[in-house]
Amino acid sequence: MPSLTTALTGLTGVRHPIVQTGMGWVAGPRLVSATAEAGALGILASATMSAGQLRAAVREVASRTDRPFGVNLRADAGDAGERVRIIIEEGVRVASFALAPSRELIARLKDAGVVVIPTVGARRHAEKVAAWGADAVVVQGSEGGGHTGDVATTVLLPQVVDAVDIPVVAAGGFHDGRGLVAALAFGAAGVAMGTRFLLTSDSTVPAAVKARYLAASVQDVTVTRKVDGLPHRMLRTDLVAALERSGRPAALLRAVRHAAAFRKQAGTGWARMVRDGLAMKHGGELTWSQVLLAANTPMMLRAALVEGRTDAGVMASGQVAGLIGDLPSCAELVGRIMAEAVATLDRLGPGGPD
Repeated sequence: MPSLTTALTGLTGVRHPIVQTGMGWVAGPRLVSATAEAGALGILASATMSAGQLRAAVREVASRTDRPFGVNLRADAGDAGERVRIIIEEGVRVASFALAPSRELIARLKDAGVVVIPTVGARRHAEKVAAWGADAVVVQGSEGGGHTGDVATTVLLPQVVDAVDIPVVAAGGFHDGRGLVAALAFGAAGVAMGTRFLLTSDSTVPAAVKARYLAASVQDVTVTRKVDGLPHRMLRTDLVAALERSGRPAALLRAVRHAAAFRKQAGTGWARMVRDGLAMKHGGELTWSQVLLAANTPMMLRAALVEGRTDAGVMASGQVAGLIGDLPSCAELVGRIMAEAVATLDRLGPGGPD
């Protein structure tokens, strides 16, 4: 299989400049280990796990592969320090963050030899974590699935590349080798993909749910604030349409019910959930209603991505879902992307494009 050496591969020890993102309920041991074995960087999603479940999941990945992998953390979680300790003790190579980690967390990880790669959606956030010592940064444009901003990858990426002197990984809208080459041309050190890895045979998402993704067009992917009060990109479904029509009282009642369910699922006490809510409110300048609505996200995602209940759950999705039509293994996907990337670079070589 052809390979490309970049600052990302050198930093993390993986063979290919491709990252599988830490998608809640999706990026478990099976997908992460398959990604790692394919030579890319698999990221284990920990936000939907208890600390004990995280340690068990890390050990399961390590039992399946001896290649580097990472763990994604919520920087504002009340037990973030405990989770960092698990990462260090278990010898995890990379720690990624959905929100900017504190200077102290970055220093603690780096002192233990862990590579720190936060995900950001704005240039100023990239500048902040770079100044605090982050080793690299993932930059997600508005095309990406899940919580997203409003600046397209093609505009955001060059801004960040020009603003920081650490490796930048591009996310939002990538699924093939042409996209990888485009990201490299912008100055990125690789690409990160969520939806494309969700739609592989190694993903544990139920087959019927994968079929819904494969059937979607670009126009079937939308952004709503009705799940948790923040912009969230997902497939447009009857449930999403109903949520858009629902009023605030119904949304808050649903959030209370989901908060109780998530507390039980993740083994989180009410006191810790309140502390996490305070951290979210302070860090994101959210209203209390938005903090409460945030309980909707993990449980509504779980309903679809774990239980297969598309009538009761939501399906986070990048716009790129409309371009995906198959379910390769991670090995097949990574091999295909790298072959296409090298062929594209060859075509754009001294002779220029055909």
